[in-house]
Amino acid sequence: MIESTAPHAAPTRLVAGVRFRPAGRIYFYDARHFPDLKTGRYVIVETPRGKEAGRVVIAPKQVVAAVGEDLKSIERLAEEDDLRALLAFKAKERDALRLCQEKVQARNLTMKLVEAEYTYDGSRLTFYFVAEDRVDFRALVRDLAAAFRTRIELRQIGARDHAKTLGGVGPCGKTLCCSSWLTEFGAVSIKMAKEQSLPLNPTKISGVCGRLMCCLSYENDQYIDTKKHMPALGETILTPDGPGKIIGQNVPRTSVDVVLESGVTITVPVTKLARPDGSPLAYSHGGCSTSGGGCGCGTKGK
Repeated sequence: MIESTAPHAAPTRLVAGVRFRPAGRIYFYDARHFPDLKTGRYVIVETPRGKEAGRVVIAPKQVVAAVGEDLKSIERLAEEDDLRALLAFKAKERDALRLCQEKVQARNLTMKLVEAEYTYDGSRLTFYFVAEDRVDFRALVRDLAAAFRTRIELRQIGARDHAKTLGGVGPCGKTLCCSSWLTEFGAVSIKMAKEQSLPLNPTKISGVCGRLMCCLSYENDQYIDTKKHMPALGETILTPDGPGKIIGQNVPRTSVDVVLESGVTITVPVTKLARPDGSPLAYSHGGCSTSGGGCGCGTKGK
């Protein structure tokens, strides 16, 4: 969806963003009947898993209606009784998880329970778990349905979702991105660590989930773009201290490590390098170039 800015553009609709879990994905709903809806308010909406209570995190705004897009409408505002029931069932989740653990042990199932979650009205109880392999939990579902007298769902989640649910602190000392603000997991590869010249030690580039840290992808595109306009490793260039060969690149500082003919290694900003014949070395910086352009970033004056 695209926010509408033109007064006579394509047909628009009033849409609000709703979230069901902390740091969870935001789902959009038609809010035409609730134009004054405020963020923080709970609403009742229809989801693929039935009716659920969600919290409004994006106030209603006019957006361009995409062709063929069919958004469900917000059914109603959550009332005081709904919120009271939501809190009451939330208080029961810990006991539900404990009872489910007893049932799992009785069935000798190789699964680790992570969380129990009731819907706002108690019509469904979902248990999240992690396991190395597929688990046949059909008998367990029957046991749980008999114990809780409600609809039971068991959902197997991965290591990243497990960390997102439990929360924690990352190697950087801050709250995990996935449990504080990251709504979806992007693709992360070992190639990104190589691109950023990070040590390929699993303990250094893995998160608490045991997978590659999500933050490896945050600046990867910047590294790739910046390196395209920096002298390559092994290239011979001219520095203020004489000619030398590049043996290292520092993308954040836009500088390179150069070993001179004397054997001394120095660090030089890319803007102070030149070709062996003394001609300027074009360096692109944020879309401009020291040999042309005029974005006003100040690079040419350095």
